[in-house]
Amino acid sequence: MNEEKRKLSVGSIVLFIVAAVLAIIFLYPVLFALISGFKDNGEILKNPVALPTKLNFQNFIDLFQKSDFFSAIKNSLFLTIVSELLIICIVPMAAYGIERSNSKISKFIYTYFLAGMMIPFHLYMFSLFKEMKMFGLFSTMAGPIVSYVAGSIAFGCLLYSSFLKGIPLEIEEAAMIDGCTPFQIFWKVTFPLLTPCTGSMVILNGLGIWNDYLMPYLVLPSGKAKTITVEIASFVGQYSARWDIVFAGTIISIVPALIIFCMFQKYFVKGITAGAAKG
Repeated sequence: MNEEKRKLSVGSIVLFIVAAVLAIIFLYPVLFALISGFKDNGEILKNPVALPTKLNFQNFIDLFQKSDFFSAIKNSLFLTIVSELLIICIVPMAAYGIERSNSKISKFIYTYFLAGMMIPFHLYMFSLFKEMKMFGLFSTMAGPIVSYVAGSIAFGCLLYSSFLKGIPLEIEEAAMIDGCTPFQIFWKVTFPLLTPCTGSMVILNGLGIWNDYLMPYLVLPSGKAKTITVEIASFVGQYSARWDIVFAGTIISIVPALIIFCMFQKYFVKGITAGAAKG
């Protein structure tokens, strides 16, 4: 018993140390941004890791005065919210249809979706932009939204299908006996049981869309306000950079992401662990 306790305590200590090191590695960039956001550009260039001598709020004033940051926030919110709503409406139904109909076609579609996850975005990026121009989606807000929704289907079907395997069919059969249509069965009976999985999807896709730089930069029209990440990057030039404004914008962009994560954290952890166990 003493040996087991000793092994358990040693193992726990090692895991704690590893977790602490990883936490420091991931939290340091956030802490560095918070510190640098309240320093002027000279202080950042002189000693980047030093604490600010005084809190400088001029960075945030310059951020809104020298860029159309309000429009960038509005565009980022629009892309994230609309994309998330469409993802939550489309992806669970696709996974439900694949999981509940054990036909060869549904299995082929599921395999096709999983195979799409193995292809890197940069490999089909140019053909994707050609398709956007062909359908009139290039230089519009609809272009990134369609891309985000399509890009989330593969992983979303994998996650939802794994979770659906743990939901008994008897619940849906009882609803069918009560006179519910398949559409009503899914949205009124099955979908509420997928809340942890939906929370995971909201966090994973929401953070990815909110922080995305490449798609808005390439697809949205040039010369107009884009998203937060694109506006922040515009202050870094080839020969000069306003790092004080960059970090001020970074602080503002972090706040919504933290709020979303705190709201759905318990669902995120539960959805990932349950999906992994049931898959």
